Amino acid sequence: MGEECIKPVKIDKIESSTGAKIKIQDDGSYIQIKEDGDVQKLGKVEISLSDCLACSGCITSAESVLITQQSQEEMIRVFREKKQLYQDGKSDLAKLIVVSLSLQPILSLAARYNLSPDETALKLSGYFRMLGADLVLDMAVAEDFALLESQREFVQRYRAAEEKHTSKSSLPMLASACPGWVCYAEKTHGNLVLPNISTTKSPQQIMGSLVKYHLASQLSRIPDSVYHVTLMPCYDKKLEASREQFFNQQLQTRDVDCVITAVELEQLLQSEDQSLTTMDSVPLDFPWSKTQSSIPPLVSHQGSGSGGYAELIFIHAARELFGFTQLEVHYKLLRNPDFREVTLEQDGKVLLKFAVVNGFRNIQNLVQKMKRGKNSYHYVEVMACPSGCLNGGAQVRPQDASSSKELTVKLEAMYQALQKQVPEENSTVQELYHTWLGGADSDKCSAMLHTKYQAVEKVANSLNIKW
Repeated sequence: MGEECIKPVKIDKIESSTGAKIKIQDDGSYIQIKEDGDVQKLGKVEISLSDCLACSGCITSAESVLITQQSQEEMIRVFREKKQLYQDGKSDLAKLIVVSLSLQPILSLAARYNLSPDETALKLSGYFRMLGADLVLDMAVAEDFALLESQREFVQRYRAAEEKHTSKSSLPMLASACPGWVCYAEKTHGNLVLPNISTTKSPQQIMGSLVKYHLASQLSRIPDSVYHVTLMPCYDKKLEASREQFFNQQLQTRDVDCVITAVELEQLLQSEDQSLTTMDSVPLDFPWSKTQSSIPPLVSHQGSGSGGYAELIFIHAARELFGFTQLEVHYKLLRNPDFREVTLEQDGKVLLKFAVVNGFRNIQNLVQKMKRGKNSYHYVEVMACPSGCLNGGAQVRPQDASSSKELTVKLEAMYQALQKQVPEENSTVQELYHTWLGGADSDKCSAMLHTKYQAVEKVANSLNIKW
């Protein structure tokens, strides 16, 4: 038994006759052919991503939803509209287009086109510039913000639980960077799990705050005059960008206007009979620091290819809570490589116990443990996709006879080969804490870097059941 989309939509009644036939055109549209030969084009029923977030009928069906604001067609339309405004002498009406590149799709496209990660980033910058982008950025600053805030949040939760001498009800702290996992938790487990989910925004949404509320101000722009595109490894990032809490009602603008995935970008290039290898190499922009003269290379983080949350928070917590300054992290594999744990012990006592859990089967096992009160973890890095973000649902598929697992291993090796960034040592982030946020514990910091999630009430409707 499964559940299908139950969002009610208005369908205009079209007069039809017995014997009418439906035919699919080459462009994917539908036409009705009546008995007398008359042809009538049928309209599409459109369901927005916001509808999906408000519905409890499915978990993460972003791939099957007709996405109007989160498609490559919409992105191209905005680029063309901008070019037309310039041709008409109305450049003052054109939006500033900013593109933010996530590391995982950069690696996916690097493998697809046999380029190095840094070459791929330069080629992507050249491609988006050719389309009409004003700025092309990588997301290292947003990723470090997310890690630093997650580290701080965990230490605060742990200390609060210790002071109250509770059973650590706010622990384990569960990662919030994966929108597929968060959406599943909201719709399936509600208040059982949501208090444990980290309030720290994902790197994508922190990047949205940076672009719309810091960069725009620096460029004397208002947020709704900026069109922000992100390149991401999974379709569920479109769902995340469409959340109500990431839409400014007063300014009528989203933090992220359009999410494009690696596989969609590959399809876009193919539709134009182009290859990423033939694009000009253009340096990425780095508008964040007044003191840094050169653009830094691509960097990764110690730990998993999903960003290293568990490992970096583990090391930080061991230092801050227990004074461990030198620490080697050794994982113990459990059911499979996508379920592993790491423990900090002293004199036979467990001080910290963290886990990395990828894939919904492992996630369900984790949640069942929490339901039975048998959880022993303090923090869990949770990602919906097996092998995490490097194997995201919208990464480019293998081009040869190799398997997806072999490709993921290759991407993991590429990720680990990059220069490692230590978040605490990112001087640009520290500068932004001071100049933009007014300190790490300020109200503005909380507003820009954190969010809240809430349970989605289950709809009791027999029509949503598929036997």
